[in-house]
Amino acid sequence: MADVDFYRRLVQELLTDYSNIDLNDPGLATETIFDIQRDRYQVVHVGWSNKHRVYGCVLHLDIKEGKIWIQHDGTEGGIALELVNRGVPKHDIVLAFHSPFKRQFTEFAVG
Repeated sequence: MADVDFYRRLVQELLTDYSNIDLNDPGLATETIFDIQRDRYQVVHVGWSNKHRVYGCVLHLDIKEGKIWIQHDGTEGGIALELVNRGVPKHDIVLAFHSPFKRQFTEFAVG
């Protein structure tokens, strides 16, 4: 069984790191949303840029049944590889943004 407490700390640490990236736009803020009771974690961009409203989810991860479910990954490199590099086995990472059928063709968990 996976160490869910380790996964919680790791996900919060990684998402906090992403939220600290400078967007070089004073009208935009990056927020972390941590629902620790339900194990749901997000990074969102919020604000105004060039008179346009900006609101968007950059990362959304859930922890369910001992696995990290990547619901949305809007990063360039992919957070799954960062999780693996920090000690999470691939069989404990679900690429939930892929259909259940397509997941079987990845190196990661199917569900």
